[in-house]
Amino acid sequence: MLVHVPGPWSPFLGRLALKQIPYQNPILVGTFLLMATFGVALIAAMSYRRAWGYLWREWITTVDHKRIGVMYCAVGLLMFLRGFIDAVMMRTQQMMAVGPKSPGFLGALHGYLPPYHFGQIYSAHGTIMILFAITPILVGLMNIVVPLQVGARDMAYPYLNAISFWLTAAAVALVMVSLFVGDFSHAGWVGLIPLTELAYSPGVGVDYWIWAVQIGSIGTTLASINIIVTIIKMRAPGMRWTRLPIFCWTALSTSVVGLSSFPVLTAALALLSLDRYVGTHFFTGGLGGNLMLYTDLFWIWGHPEVYYVVLPAFGIMSEIIPTFSEKPLFGYITMAAASVAIAGISWSVWLHHFFTMGAGPGVNAFFSVASMLVGIPTGVKVFNWAFTLYKGRIRFDVPMLWALAALALLLIGGAYGHDAGHAVY
Repeated sequence: MLVHVPGPWSPFLGRLALKQIPYQNPILVGTFLLMATFGVALIAAMSYRRAWGYLWREWITTVDHKRIGVMYCAVGLLMFLRGFIDAVMMRTQQMMAVGPKSPGFLGALHGYLPPYHFGQIYSAHGTIMILFAITPILVGLMNIVVPLQVGARDMAYPYLNAISFWLTAAAVALVMVSLFVGDFSHAGWVGLIPLTELAYSPGVGVDYWIWAVQIGSIGTTLASINIIVTIIKMRAPGMRWTRLPIFCWTALSTSVVGLSSFPVLTAALALLSLDRYVGTHFFTGGLGGNLMLYTDLFWIWGHPEVYYVVLPAFGIMSEIIPTFSEKPLFGYITMAAASVAIAGISWSVWLHHFFTMGAGPGVNAFFSVASMLVGIPTGVKVFNWAFTLYKGRIRFDVPMLWALAALALLLIGGAYGHDAGHAVY
């Protein structure tokens, strides 16, 4: 197979050259000018208020779990904004890209985005929303809340906590830089094989995607270790397992999922990197590789990741509903057990993402049953929340309204056959 590698390549700058700057794209140039203007204004304001020293001492170099949690949430919200803009661009493209026999919207027959650019926006949107928006926000909430709930002064490993955050921030920076230098992957947020192979994506877009996801995955893995050790070893005297707040149970279950699943993604992307950079053929089907190997490895991570983001949300609901019902949470023991059970079952359902790949009826039957089994502990949670609401003095404040809306989404999603994680997600 003939593989084209764009050149020139240097050991210092790699493939970075002036042609990697997409100055010919008016959308990206306008976005760059807007962000550059905002950045200059922010730097000027910080300099005018002489806030650089405070920023360095209190935030950039901090190891305080609360400040790190706030920065996690800030990064996640920033990327939510970026992901939202990508979503608006995609929907606008779909609105304008009508059929060839239609007059078109504003005279545009095929939209305003070239297909390659649309593929990048599509890939960036999925990667951002899953890995760099909701995940940092939930990790940030766990950073803030878990030590306070268990009675610890800080996380078990404060410096490791800071490293975890800055690895995530570096991954986010790579995604943002890809807007203006080079391009981003056009192979979807899952990194579809063989589109991510060098022969089909010789540019730097897939490289950006690999390194951003790799670095972010390592940061999330380290954060999971920290939360697990904090809950197990840093509990205050008298904080027995049966007195542990439910949010801590969900944070513990989430972190076990993160610790055991993100390394699988790291391994899959390491093999893909070897295919691209060294010339191996782990995933190149025509040269002894196995396309389904990557698909299996990715979704072995990808489906537990669904529960990585939904279990903390369940924990939040389990704190809000009793508070605004003015009643203790119904079924504490079963609620904690359900959290652990969901985390365990999440490892046995990944193949339902590709039932049509010819795995065979026996394998499909196993994963179908496993996908239905996850509804049992989720149903336990739903009934416990319902019994907590029953005869409670319910206050319909904003947190309670959000919790009830999430409960409704969970029920609707389950009724239509979707598993618990996707329903709320």
